[in-house]
Amino acid sequence: MSSIRFANVLLETKPRALSYPTMYYHTDQLLTPDPRTGDWTIAGAGTVDFTTYFNALSVLKLLKYTRATAFRLHIDVKSAKPVTLTQTRAERLSMQPQLVESVTANVPGDNKWHEVTLDITTDPTTVIAGFQIATQAKTTIRNGWYEVEFDGDPRDVELAIVTTTFRKEKFIERNIALVKTELLGSDYDIAKHLTMHVIDNGSTLDAAALSDEHVTVTPNENVGGAGGFARGMIESLEQSTPATHVLLMDDDVEVSPESILRTYNLLRIVNDEYAEAFVSGAMLNIEDTQDQKEDTGFISTYDGSCVPAKPPLQVTKFVDVVYNECYDEQLSVPADAHRYAAWWYCVIPTAVIERNGLPLPVFVRFDDVEYGIRCNPKFMTMNGICVWHAKFDIRYNAGVERYQTIRNQMIGQMTTGLVPDTKTMLHSLHHMVDLECRKFNYTDAELALQGFEDFLKGPKFIMQPVAQECFMRANREKEQLVSFDELREQARQLGIDDFDPDMLTRQVIDFDEPRTLKQRAFDFLTRNGQRFGADKFAAKKIDGDAAADHVEYTIIPSAGWLYPAGMIHNENIIIAIDWATRKGVIRVKDVKRYQEVQKRYKRDLAYYKKHADRLSREYLAAAPRMESVEFWKAYLQMD
Repeated sequence: MSSIRFANVLLETKPRALSYPTMYYHTDQLLTPDPRTGDWTIAGAGTVDFTTYFNALSVLKLLKYTRATAFRLHIDVKSAKPVTLTQTRAERLSMQPQLVESVTANVPGDNKWHEVTLDITTDPTTVIAGFQIATQAKTTIRNGWYEVEFDGDPRDVELAIVTTTFRKEKFIERNIALVKTELLGSDYDIAKHLTMHVIDNGSTLDAAALSDEHVTVTPNENVGGAGGFARGMIESLEQSTPATHVLLMDDDVEVSPESILRTYNLLRIVNDEYAEAFVSGAMLNIEDTQDQKEDTGFISTYDGSCVPAKPPLQVTKFVDVVYNECYDEQLSVPADAHRYAAWWYCVIPTAVIERNGLPLPVFVRFDDVEYGIRCNPKFMTMNGICVWHAKFDIRYNAGVERYQTIRNQMIGQMTTGLVPDTKTMLHSLHHMVDLECRKFNYTDAELALQGFEDFLKGPKFIMQPVAQECFMRANREKEQLVSFDELREQARQLGIDDFDPDMLTRQVIDFDEPRTLKQRAFDFLTRNGQRFGADKFAAKKIDGDAAADHVEYTIIPSAGWLYPAGMIHNENIIIAIDWATRKGVIRVKDVKRYQEVQKRYKRDLAYYKKHADRLSREYLAAAPRMESVEFWKAYLQMD
């Protein structure tokens, strides 16, 4: 019987750990680290429970994904008074950790180090297992880890981390340093079987200073995430010892090296059923450290949007830690929907890459979605395998969410079939254009149409090195927000004298109000007063004395995916605010421009319907070429 040091008992002093210690432990006593030795001291009599997101063992998933047969805890303990260690466990409906009184170790209070081993007991109802320490005096702990026994021999794993960066030096240099010091510089087996490829699309990193025998920084043209990850995949396949697995990881993330270590160990003991599965690390929020946004997702068959397979969870809560591990995606993901793993943290076996090819040359957005659906793998997720990423909902970018999204949705649909019916993606286009027009954001409605029109040009267009210029153009042409000072002046020029953005609150910005059935019917039939409205703008006045008259307006959030229907109903002026960046924009109803957008939309849709069969054939025929190493080497000028 073989065994492996699968996971360390993780105690960190990073700001996230100090701010949210219950991701690591729950305690009624103060825990403090010794910066010199790395030992942790429990201040006095009390209990510390490690049945947490990072420190509970994922028994249910280990038995599902791997050849695991038994589990043990090892930890060193020293105290002046007796200490008791007891196994804990959780079932599917557990509200709190359950003590397993039959699995206990007593440590004498002699101020000497004692190595404690607990043989963890499990049964079919066990989801996670952990341990609790009960102390009577100051107690010090160190070197805690979980051992997993498994059938057979460990698999040979050569793990290559691939990260694509564009002018995110702070994040990427920190992550390179973590990999070098805590993984490559460690005594763990991973140190001999780990490489890192940093594809520098901005060519701003000091490649010579950062590169060594294990880490390679490659200056690259700005070909987006798709091109950067494609190059990293190629380099991983062609390195001196070819990788068996590639870990694709965003550049603007924070990661615990322990997550990478556990990933490597998981791959070494994986069973045959999951040998070619993707490992999908969860995305937690940098801003709200305990919030888990997604680990895997699926494409909505209604509107083609990306939907997390799980509801939002807080990994500081015990019940959510359990829920996360026993969640069954088959119950929540529609039977006809396809799942994917996003590339903020995604491990792909190179055998899958060799069989299915490389990403499509779509720069950013839907590259990971299309690739995951094309490969159609099984997925492995696990508590403690994660990254922290900036929240998407406070960094809306119409260049991505309008131009890139609809163009790449349609390309992916043609090559791979992201959803069962292409009408879903056409509905996505209709929704984008209609929603932006209702909010008088004609600029971003046109941006979505530009993305659709570039799709209509066929695969020969996207196979040219045009992706960067298309993305830059979209960002130039999207609606431009201005600073609060400039916004205030623009409002004054429109006769709005009572608008002070510095007095706004999130409550005011995010507020919406319900509509009556009559109002809803009006909005549907007239598209918020634009289908049968006047060609000229006429500002509405508040009733009263003429001297007191002022222009009416409404305030809404600027993010394009929101629809504050009650606030914009029958309005002529909208002030859209991005509170996170303290910027905004003033939109004025323009019936003539609305009509121009609708005319363009109908023309584009008619062209697509006439040429749909031809476009489908062309994209299908071009897909093998676009996904090939030969194509990408030429595209990236690697030859």
